[in-house]
Amino acid sequence: MGKVIRGLIFVLDDNIDTDQIIPAEYLTLVPSKPDEYEKLGSYALVGLPDRYGKFIDPGEIKTHYPIIIAGENFGCGSSREHAPIALGAAGVEAVIALSYARIFFRNCSATGELYPWESVDRLCDQFETGQEVTIDFEQNQLVNHTLGKTYDLKPLGEVGPVIDAGGIFAYARQTGMIAAK
Repeated sequence: MGKVIRGLIFVLDDNIDTDQIIPAEYLTLVPSKPDEYEKLGSYALVGLPDRYGKFIDPGEIKTHYPIIIAGENFGCGSSREHAPIALGAAGVEAVIALSYARIFFRNCSATGELYPWESVDRLCDQFETGQEVTIDFEQNQLVNHTLGKTYDLKPLGEVGPVIDAGGIFAYARQTGMIAAK
């Protein structure tokens, strides 16, 4: 059986920017320090408007939602690597969006934090936060168990193995592009 991610979803709409993903006041945290990485994750999506609800429950440092469903232009705004890192540190494994800001998509692969899937259809209007889904990597599909429906995803392509390896430098070492440590 191929790789799958199964879990609850957190649904957002269009133009979720990096200030909403991780506000600038938390950019002093250094993700390479384990305690600060964890703390960075605890602030993921705190910049969202209240209408979305809480991504991380009060007093918790991880989310119950390993998958985010979003609309167009996810990750727009500043080109901060902290955005995918904060989501990954919070426990997010994948984002499925209609489209991404180019730099956010690039930062997902560079950091190896999460898989940036692109949906074929606009899913954020069809799904609700808390529904249970499975992402099937082999079939490039999303199964919504709550609705009993399956949706096609665009293939990850060459970004998949880079994220599997843990980011661009880990991938380069793994494939012999740069010398291993």
